[in-house]
Amino acid sequence: MNKKTRALFIFCLFPILLFSQQYKTIHENAVVADTHNDVLSTVTLKGLNMEDDLTGKSHSDLVRFKKGGVDIQMFSIFCDDRYGKGTAFKYATQEIDSLYAIAKRNPDKMEMVSTWAELQHALKNNKLAAMMGVEGGHMIEDDLDYLDSLAKRGVRYMTLTWNNSTSWATSAADESKKSFIVTPYGLNDYGKQVVRRMNELGMMVDISHVGEKTFWDAIQTTTKPVIASHSSVFALCPVPRNLKDDQIKAVAKNGGVVDINFYSGFIDSNYFKKREAFFTRHKLELDSLNGLKLPDYEVSEYISKKYAEEAAAIRPPLSLLIDHIDYIVKLVGADYVGLGSDFDGIDSAPLGLEGVQDFPKITEALLKRGYSKKNIDKILGGNFLRVFKANAN
Repeated sequence: MNKKTRALFIFCLFPILLFSQQYKTIHENAVVADTHNDVLSTVTLKGLNMEDDLTGKSHSDLVRFKKGGVDIQMFSIFCDDRYGKGTAFKYATQEIDSLYAIAKRNPDKMEMVSTWAELQHALKNNKLAAMMGVEGGHMIEDDLDYLDSLAKRGVRYMTLTWNNSTSWATSAADESKKSFIVTPYGLNDYGKQVVRRMNELGMMVDISHVGEKTFWDAIQTTTKPVIASHSSVFALCPVPRNLKDDQIKAVAKNGGVVDINFYSGFIDSNYFKKREAFFTRHKLELDSLNGLKLPDYEVSEYISKKYAEEAAAIRPPLSLLIDHIDYIVKLVGADYVGLGSDFDGIDSAPLGLEGVQDFPKITEALLKRGYSKKNIDKILGGNFLRVFKANAN
């Protein structure tokens, strides 16, 4: 390569190198917050250790949080509808205990955070701010004392329902089923009491997973900004778990934030058709697993991991996830959207998002779309900081 050719090559390469450095710098300097990650359940259920390299086994581990530039992680405290009175709250406390134990073993890497001052301390010391959100109101077992106890342990949001309804709130899964009969839909008087108590405790009201009637009742009841910890846009992908335009506008009016869920089925409107064809190819094995009475999400995860190449072939491009962010920004502005990956609670994410180490790819994609550093900072974590501070006591 002669001098002229080399000079031309460097000249052409320079903008690429400059852009690469630009998005990396923006990401490193931003406060990156993910409002929903289920790795704690994965660790608890499968005996894995978040301190180990779990590449290929999970979406998350402590080393990859650091690699992905994640500053704040809301860890989901979760159990499904197999747990109820006498078991759900106990399971929640066990998961909380496990996160505290992990933090205690890794004081150089992470800090447990439940107040604004603690959050600032963790960020200042460049440690992962470990926060907690309970996914599913069934975990308080209809007992406000349990809600108080969770708040004292540091839980800073509760998703009013998971896919299952409680005695006081109906879920999106149930409200969308014509066969599901309950009177009334939405929040009853006790449910509204739960919301008001959460406001008093400094716990963010999470409206992901809830039915439309529950959503509107919660919006009308809360006195503080809400969070949709892991939900996407219904207009782009019409599934019951996503939010419609009027709901997104209501969250913005309330001062809350919608944190985009990375699950392929909530991002790509064609995903479930492709997944059905994929599952049909393995129907015998699927029927066998279903015969064991396992939850649908465990069966789906097993099949997806066993036939990883086929599962990868139906994943959407990252651009579709960015479309959901774009949609909300154009609808209500950049102040009301964030990131709620649902990593380790999903079996499929857009191509390129293999785990928490890949958060910088979102920053890169936003920059390519023409987003300013100011708005990227808001989306990555600034909007969450605002909502958390507004709720904190």
